[in-house]
Amino acid sequence: MNIRPFQLERYFAKHEFSAAHLLSASDCASLSLGDLLSRADREITDMWEHLGLGYTESPGHPLLRHEIAKFYSHIDADDTIGFVPEEGIFAFMNVVLSAGDQVIATYPGYQSLYEIADSLGCRVIRWEPERSAWGFDVQFAIDNLTKDTKLVVVNFPHNPTGGQPTQADMIALIDACRSNGTYIFSDEMYRYLSYDGVPVLTSVADDYERGVSLFGLSKTFSLPGLRIGWLATRDAELLARLAQFKDYTTICASAPSEILAIMAIRDSNWIIERNIEIITGNIAAFDDFVGVHADRVRWTRPRAGSVAFPELLGGRVDELARVAVEDHELMILPASVYNYPHNNFRVGLGRKDFPEALDILGGLL
Repeated sequence: MNIRPFQLERYFAKHEFSAAHLLSASDCASLSLGDLLSRADREITDMWEHLGLGYTESPGHPLLRHEIAKFYSHIDADDTIGFVPEEGIFAFMNVVLSAGDQVIATYPGYQSLYEIADSLGCRVIRWEPERSAWGFDVQFAIDNLTKDTKLVVVNFPHNPTGGQPTQADMIALIDACRSNGTYIFSDEMYRYLSYDGVPVLTSVADDYERGVSLFGLSKTFSLPGLRIGWLATRDAELLARLAQFKDYTTICASAPSEILAIMAIRDSNWIIERNIEIITGNIAAFDDFVGVHADRVRWTRPRAGSVAFPELLGGRVDELARVAVEDHELMILPASVYNYPHNNFRVGLGRKDFPEALDILGGLL
């Protein structure tokens, strides 16, 4: 496979662990091992204390898959398969797509959601939002469906804009894809991070028999270090092909990570409430920040999720990002990392030190 470098991941590899402050992290403030263990029930604590460190079942621990199924209405444990989140994208694309297929994908976005398809010889149509409010016009995707459209890729809540369509719009997209025989791959890594009265979208895997939903613990659940994610779909034949592909990648998950994941999912309400409190506090802080720096920054508040995509007014955002990280140990993610030709930058709203990072940005402006 000849695939272009993953620019966002290369940027984070260079700066994430050297910069003192990360303004642009997409995950929520990480939980500690102590956080999980102190809140775990007796059953799972016993499993942790007596855990054997051998190989695990390739689709995922049966109890973990049982807990995962609770996030869905029409998905059973057997309709899920465990993957590291990035691995799940890679496996699905390689199993489903062939050269010449047409793919419609939300953009800008996490690069693998469209780059892998491009590297496989697919024709990728970029579905961009309207810039003033980051609204994705579902009719654009529907109008671009053809007999060659094998796949529509969506990511809602959207990274990096915080955009999200209505449930009615998603049902309209599903109906159009059903009529066309088109798969929908839905990156739902920020699911449940909803606030300000915006409802949580139902999972595409629940709503559509050819829908495949990606979810995991890295964003909503503050546990990226566990490397636990999964794909959910009612397409049994596709699940079998994904299982065969996984034999050539990770084979199975880490045994300790799976047990810790069960602890987290059982305590999901507490984790989600904690993270929404952090996000909404940081949204208010950024609202105040934009009020002070209205001549330099403008933004659209995110509809959901833990990231937003404000715009720098005047100057070059790439130069701001360079000075910030080199001279002030503040990492800012410019739009150029997404190959997006505008003066935007991503802010991560899920970290507790966001106000300190804003203070540094304010001094730079």
